[in-house]
Amino acid sequence: MSQTASSTAELGALPTWNLADLYAGMDSPLFAADLARMEADCAAFAADYRGKIGEIAAAADAGVRLGEAVIRYEAIDDLIGRIMSYAGLLHAEDVGDPARAKFYGDARERVTGASTELVFFTLELNRVEDAVLERAMATAPLAHYRPWIEDIRREKPHQLEDRVEQLFHEKSVTGSGAWNRLFDETMAALRFKVGDQELPLEPTLTMLQDADEAVRQRASDAIGATLKANLRTFTLITNTLAKDKEISDRWRGFEDVADSRHLSNRVEREVVDALEAAVRGAYPRLSHRYYRLKARWFGKEALNHWDRNAPLPGVPTRVYPWREAREIVLGAYGGFSPRMADIARDFFDKRWIDAPTRPGKAPGAFAHPTTPSAHPYVLLNYQGKPRDVMTLAHELGHGVHQVLAGPRGALMAATPLTLAETASVFGEMLTFRSMLANSAPDQRRAMLAAKVEDMLNTVVRQIAFYSFERKLHEARRAGELTAEQICELWMSVQAESLGPAIRFGPGYETFWAYIPHFIHSPFYVYAYAFGDCLVNSLYGVYQNAADGFAEKYFALLSAGGSKHYSELLAPFGLDARDPKFWQIGLSMIENMIGELETLA
Repeated sequence: MSQTASSTAELGALPTWNLADLYAGMDSPLFAADLARMEADCAAFAADYRGKIGEIAAAADAGVRLGEAVIRYEAIDDLIGRIMSYAGLLHAEDVGDPARAKFYGDARERVTGASTELVFFTLELNRVEDAVLERAMATAPLAHYRPWIEDIRREKPHQLEDRVEQLFHEKSVTGSGAWNRLFDETMAALRFKVGDQELPLEPTLTMLQDADEAVRQRASDAIGATLKANLRTFTLITNTLAKDKEISDRWRGFEDVADSRHLSNRVEREVVDALEAAVRGAYPRLSHRYYRLKARWFGKEALNHWDRNAPLPGVPTRVYPWREAREIVLGAYGGFSPRMADIARDFFDKRWIDAPTRPGKAPGAFAHPTTPSAHPYVLLNYQGKPRDVMTLAHELGHGVHQVLAGPRGALMAATPLTLAETASVFGEMLTFRSMLANSAPDQRRAMLAAKVEDMLNTVVRQIAFYSFERKLHEARRAGELTAEQICELWMSVQAESLGPAIRFGPGYETFWAYIPHFIHSPFYVYAYAFGDCLVNSLYGVYQNAADGFAEKYFALLSAGGSKHYSELLAPFGLDARDPKFWQIGLSMIENMIGELETLA
């Protein structure tokens, strides 16, 4: 069914966002003026401070003068965030539009060129001796920025000479940034032939959840065929970006292929290793066990790969109109905290959401924080499936988190990925529990199964993705990889993670090619598993001691990037460095599978 037919017949009117809160249009005089102001501010900042940070830090009034410098730096960062957020969101509306692509590319070039003038600042700050900087941070206004400065100091062992850093920064436009853009525009332009329809990726992926197996198989075959036809391009993009990352890692002295991600996430390698080991060790009692059960429900020895996310047989497929989805999510959020619902309601009432599926629109879903002086926006491709309701709850969780962290300012609002999925997954859990409590008995099994599948996709599948990335980047260090080699790496982790109850047919070996995280954010994916296990543990605390929980939860979200995850989890009695921590989250999934076995 086309998106237009779905909107009018079943979904109701779907909202589109209003980007005028940022700028009125591509020809906006304010946008042009802000670009010029940004360039002038960057040049003036460099003229005032380049080569002088060490001298200022040693002065008696260092806390005041350095604080003033950081305030100016933050204001420029906020302005850059506003400019690039608008250009990026406008581009996401129609990635295939040449005018938008040029607008985005031109904005990125001018911002990158101007901000090259700022690279010196953090480098010079890191050359200040610890004792000298400590004295300066004892005085306002610099004291306010201590968390940001301490984060910068963690980068010190991996920073390079100033001109090399400037070169890395400036060449990102023609390097990784250009390859990311090529991936996005290529993916947006692809069409997948399903029967007599030529569809973009998102509706085709949605067909893998259709109640009709023939539809699922046709969609799967279409995805495999189109990706295979374009595999040369995706292989080149993947090889180039993996090599680009290897060069950067080597120059910066990172040992492991994922160490740069761990540093940016402010998480220790051993913690992520423990998470990966715990999840991989749980494959047999989680994914293998569940898909074996699901195969029995379908009367099969094994499920074809296109059946993995199929709705349960004999259960009518629900379509959730937009208005109902809104009421469900806001009701669930309000049941936890009226404050949480009030923040989420703004996204609906103030047109901060773009929901329809359109040709050329970026696939998937995201919540974009923009910049603290503005507000977040949410992009969806809403088609009324139960998972779409959960996606709405997920992205609104991100949005609530971003609103709460905004007052920290442009330098400290962003949350490391280890906690970035906390509010989103918690919002999903609240919504699921609310829907489950209001479901008819014959719907309970279907809802539990859907939630288990979502959790397996979030934990098992994302750790499998992480394992795939590790294999790919490690293999790339020895030389360029062929498409066949990448496909073999992909299939090795899929077989291990999903187990013998999933049968992989021709075409599935190419499915790695459409996953944007591998391109945009190498090793991002473990954050989903981190967040899901963390939220399962948090939800257990909430169920056992609801009084006072909301206040501590909002304090966690409002901290943004100003505190380490271990400090933020301590009030809940949780410690992610304890190996037992991961078993708490995994046991919740295991218990749900056990409940499904009794219902079956």
